[in-house]
Amino acid sequence: MSRHTARRVALAGFVHESNSFAPTPAGLAAFRHGGGYLPLSRGAQILNRARGVNLPICGAVEHGEGAGWEMMPTLYAGALPSAPVTEEAYRVLGDELVESVLAAHRAAPLDAVFLDLHGAMVAESEPDGEGALLKRLRAGLGPNVKIVAALDLHGNITSAMVEAADALVGFRTYPHVDMRETGLRAAALLDRLVAGAPCFKALRRIDFLIPISWQSTLMQPGQALYAMTEAEERDGVASVSLFMGFPAADFEGCGPCVVAYGETQAKADAAAARVARAVEDAEDDFRGEAYAPEEGVRRAMALAQGATKPVVLADSQDNPGAGGDSDTTGMLRALIACDAQRAAIGLMVDAQAAAQAHEAGEGARITLTLGGRSRIPGDAPFTHSFVVEKLSDGRFVATGPFYAGAKMELGRSACLRAGGVRVVLTSEKTQLADREMFRFVGIAPEEQAILVVKSSVHFRADFQPYAQAILTCVAPGPMPISPAALPFTRLREGIKLEPGGERFSARRSGKRLA
Repeated sequence: MSRHTARRVALAGFVHESNSFAPTPAGLAAFRHGGGYLPLSRGAQILNRARGVNLPICGAVEHGEGAGWEMMPTLYAGALPSAPVTEEAYRVLGDELVESVLAAHRAAPLDAVFLDLHGAMVAESEPDGEGALLKRLRAGLGPNVKIVAALDLHGNITSAMVEAADALVGFRTYPHVDMRETGLRAAALLDRLVAGAPCFKALRRIDFLIPISWQSTLMQPGQALYAMTEAEERDGVASVSLFMGFPAADFEGCGPCVVAYGETQAKADAAAARVARAVEDAEDDFRGEAYAPEEGVRRAMALAQGATKPVVLADSQDNPGAGGDSDTTGMLRALIACDAQRAAIGLMVDAQAAAQAHEAGEGARITLTLGGRSRIPGDAPFTHSFVVEKLSDGRFVATGPFYAGAKMELGRSACLRAGGVRVVLTSEKTQLADREMFRFVGIAPEEQAILVVKSSVHFRADFQPYAQAILTCVAPGPMPISPAALPFTRLREGIKLEPGGERFSARRSGKRLA
């Protein structure tokens, strides 16, 4: 048992998923905004804001209140996926997080630290963002303070992370509808560790990158693999996490793995090995069909005839949840070229165009140049005449199971219409994974024939129950469906660049070896 009447636990978070090839880095402003995470928060702000939202920090606070923890909230910073975290943001926020936790420990010894991390953070100055952060905390706290982190299913888990933390606990769903629940599980494990439960570690790596579009746990093989992962937690195995990895981080730690904790080393090793073997056996199943933009729209138009529910097209390669700026125009061009009717696309992020729409006012017909500002190869700004149907300040509350109560602030926004196509235009980016992201500008998503969403998988949580069909499209964007299309230079030697694909070789400067 703890030496304190109540366990003294510091709470902190530093969350970012980093795409080494995305156009825009995450600076301090991105963390101040949050973009679906909590905005930059300190102290009591964390406790006040981490309620009723689907985030691990929310689960930790909920568990801590029920367990009677003396909670010491320090710093929470989260930003939407993008290019790597700037050196300034990583240094400023990382230093503050470490120093605030150590200050809490100096004031009165901590029993434990709960961390809400991602697991796939790359900084401009540090490829293993979380590994370096955890090492600093361990060095400052010593071996006796327990460090437990809740992590994203897409974490690229390194040996440094496993060694420095007492336990790493990952999500089990993609779409991530269990983020709060993961926080609860990780917090409960923290309590068991503080109470003295033995916990041996095992890490097993998988030797191929998995495209994010085919990682969903709403389909196979992900569904069965995560059911197996959960079932492994028995007979002295305290925790098993399968991390699919985020396959756009250009560093040695990129890739899937399994992390297990058991009351003996043998039990941890055996559980990790069983799950890793199952993932390897399922390698050929991590595949799916994808459509070129106009091909996908024409297919959707055919499926929509006589349908009572919309056909949803995923503009997966410009997913803001994977580093995109949500401003490529390939799918918008395809909708208009095909003369799609009762169609809507979102989010198109262009603050300049949104300002022009607000200046023109509702009902105005204006010529706007949208998007294309990220300079993605094969993409360009799109100029067209639109009617400004509705204006908004961009503030609303998400209601779907992924964002689950998050307060959105997307800046000046508008619904534009060109023929039968409507466009949700915003000033700030976030992944379109909630039907409120159409409704807030007057579009009823269930009444459309075709919906185009800039998302890879998270949209499925709120849209799949109401969809006639879901198609994945491959318009230009910074997150190719196949990781093999990315110009890697620093991956682990010999890892396959996609299931069944060629192997990476640093000796050939990124060229592929069969």
